[in-house]
Amino acid sequence: MSFIAFSRKLGSGGTEIARKVADRLGYNLYDTDAIEQAAREMGFLESVRDVDEKVPSLFRRLFSQKPTVQLERLSSVVYELARRGDAVFLGRGSQILLRSFNCALNVRVTASRQRRIQNLVARGYHEEAAADAVDRSDHERGAFIRFAFGVDWDDPGLYDIVLNTDKITVELAVDTVVNLARSQVIQACSVDALRSIECMALLHRAEAAVLEADLTYGQPWAISVAVPEPGHVELTGYVGSEMTRTRAEEVVRAVKGVEAVDNRIRVIPADRFA
Repeated sequence: MSFIAFSRKLGSGGTEIARKVADRLGYNLYDTDAIEQAAREMGFLESVRDVDEKVPSLFRRLFSQKPTVQLERLSSVVYELARRGDAVFLGRGSQILLRSFNCALNVRVTASRQRRIQNLVARGYHEEAAADAVDRSDHERGAFIRFAFGVDWDDPGLYDIVLNTDKITVELAVDTVVNLARSQVIQACSVDALRSIECMALLHRAEAAVLEADLTYGQPWAISVAVPEPGHVELTGYVGSEMTRTRAEEVVRAVKGVEAVDNRIRVIPADRFA
């Protein structure tokens, strides 16, 4: 089993390459529509749809947990799709979420600004509109990756291979990625890696549930979530009342896929911080 995660610049041909790779290998293709369909099945459609590769406003980042909840749910969806088997992912931070797994191949597709503008013009854009679209897309996607994952979108170290379509044709790019994906190194996905992916999917769902429940709002304590094995969640941290401790466990037990909860949260009365 393997995963191929594509990151592409607008107008570089990355979307076409990803689709042809998926077709050639017989892999599932998870583009925006497919990821949103999976999110709908998990009850997360609104959250995932709002994560549109743009940075939320400063006000929302400072005064709302919603952006973080949305990112947690998007992450959970990506990991759940990865559990289903061989797949090609297109954007949505998949290249960051999956890069620690040996069976994941991270591909960056880029091209010069001028070539990308020309490609958009060939698709019917006016040249000025194409230039604006390219520049806006680069800024928004780069800022989103920095906000969501704290890394530089253009850092070549994030990718196993960078394809520049100024010189490489779409077909050559497809051949290159397919050959890499069929290599023994990429195909060798261990049982431990699959268990880890399952744990990560559950971890992000549970963290989103705790954040959305707003159990520690305005208080000098916090709840931490861990998933040491599939289906099992550990809660640690400090809260101000037994009611909050109990509520945290109830919230996590209601998360799909949770089989057991080890509640190690400690209660420290609020007056201890007065």
